[in-house]
Parts: sequence; structure tokens; C-alpha cells
Amino acid sequence: MIDNLSPTDAARIEKAVSVLSRDGLVVYPTETVYGLGADALSEPAVLKVFEAKQRLLGKPISVAVSDLEMIYGIAYVDEFAEEFIDRFLPGPVTVVLPVKNSLPGDLSCGTGTIGIRFPDHPLALALISELDAPITSTSANISGEVSPVNPGQVNVPHDYFLEDGSLPGMPSTVVNLETRKIERPGAMLDEVAAFIRNQA
Repeated sequence: MIDNLSPTDAARIEKAVSVLSRDGLVVYPTETVYGLGADALSEPAVLKVFEAKQRLLGKPISVAVSDLEMIYGIAYVDEFAEEFIDRFLPGPVTVVLPVKNSLPGDLSCGTGTIGIRFPDHPLALALISELDAPITSTSANISGEVSPVNPGQVNVPHDYFLEDGSLPGMPSTVVNLETRKIERPGAMLDEVAAFIRNQA
């Protein structure tokens, strides 16, 4: 995936991956807002995300993937979820699925589920693909403050910033594919709601 990028962006991705592989924090762009990324398979890295955001432990954090194989590696996917994922991902939708025990428990916080983003942004996808592991998918802001759509709004401690100017800004729609309920309205809300209705 890094082959499709400019030499400058490829070098930036390599730098960001080296930071993530040492349990560092990377701010990265998506097709919605800037995210705060850490290696989602590393418990120390995940705890750094909670600390950076001043987020209470016990509030779940979603993860971002770069392909379907990663989704199947961390979550249980039934037939309905498979159809939904095929229709909407990659894209600005977070799917909530039953979690496998391959992820640190702090991400799911005892809920038994995990939120998963498959972002439609070349830098985000290259970052995750090159790391070859899911990363945390939470906005790069102190908890409760505005989700950053431009670099000036990023206010969390981080080790590297994979900057990409101003971003569209509408947050992803969060949909629980087990209960078939929309947990947070956002981008592509009408299309997601229609799909769920039609599958009922």
C-alpha cells in the first residue's frame, strides 16, 4: 500500500510506523477527523492513549483496520455483519462487533464488543497496513473537547503527527451489528439506517 504514495508520504508513514512499533502515539488523518493512534495489540500503548486523552478507564476505545482480514482477526462476524461490511467499508462508519480475546481488555472495557473503523483515507490505510496490526481509533483531543478537523485543534500529547491539512469533520456513524442499532448518528446515517431497515 505504501507503493501508491509519494516518496515524501511513504517516508512519513515509515517514521510513523517506527513510532507505533515502540508503543508511541501518532496523530493521523481519516476521512472524518484526526485520530490518535497506538498499536491496539499493545496494552502499554493503549494505556498511553487513555492518559493522553485524560479519558477514564472503563470507556471503550475503537480500533482501526486496513483490511477485512484484520476485522476477522479481532471480532466475530456473522452473515448480517458480513453484508453490512461489504456495503459500507471502507468508509465513515464504525461497526460494533463481538470482540475476540486478541485485543487488550482496556479497549472493550468488559463490554464484550469492539468498535471497528476501516477508514477510507490513503495515509490511514497505509499506516495500519505497514504496521500490520490494528491501531486505536479515537479522536486526537482531550476527552469532552472538540474533535479535531485541522492540525491546530489537536491538543493531545503525541510522538508524531501525520498531517494532512483540514479534514471533512463529520464523525462516523456508530452501528452495533449485533443489536442492529445505531449508537451514534454521523456520516452516511440515512444509508446505514435504510440498510438496517431493509434487512429486518
